[in-house]
Amino acid sequence: MTAIDMTAMCDVAFLLLTFFILTATARQPEPLPVDTPASTVQTKLPESNLATITIGDKKVFFGVTGQNIRRKTLDLMSEKYSIPFTEEEKQKFALMESFGVPIESLKSIIAMKSADRIKVGQPGIPTDSLNNQLADWIRNARIVTADEEDKELQIAIKGDQREEYPQIKRVMDILQDQKINSFNLVTGLRGKD
Repeated sequence: MTAIDMTAMCDVAFLLLTFFILTATARQPEPLPVDTPASTVQTKLPESNLATITIGDKKVFFGVTGQNIRRKTLDLMSEKYSIPFTEEEKQKFALMESFGVPIESLKSIIAMKSADRIKVGQPGIPTDSLNNQLADWIRNARIVTADEEDKELQIAIKGDQREEYPQIKRVMDILQDQKINSFNLVTGLRGKD
């Protein structure tokens, strides 16, 4: 009976495993997980110049790609609402993927650790007619993107499939008011029937 030395095979397996672990990037958990509707469309979202509006559980969250864009958008919002932010708060905000609080409560969310932000129940960004902060976030992110990148900010709506239509329509109306008629709807991929 012959024996095969498997030492070299184990070495290769562990080298590959180590390579994949070290080169993988951890996906940031979302503060508002949503179950997107299924679709067969395979269009990818752009990697940059993208604002994502997440709608679920009657809440709206907002996020924009690019740390510099986030920081300068916060500066414009700070001016509009007369809420000063320190340099440290601005730096922490630039690292946040998305958020869902009124700007008056943003300082408390920024002060939290990343894991705690997900645990705490963020109430969502106001979208009503008297206090439409989402419209201001979108407008200011578009201004900053046009100034910094010299490109138009792309908008993606990521809605929960169980969310009621009026909430999604309200967000679409906010986009329409700013003459944004083209946006992406984020869906989950399913096989063709």
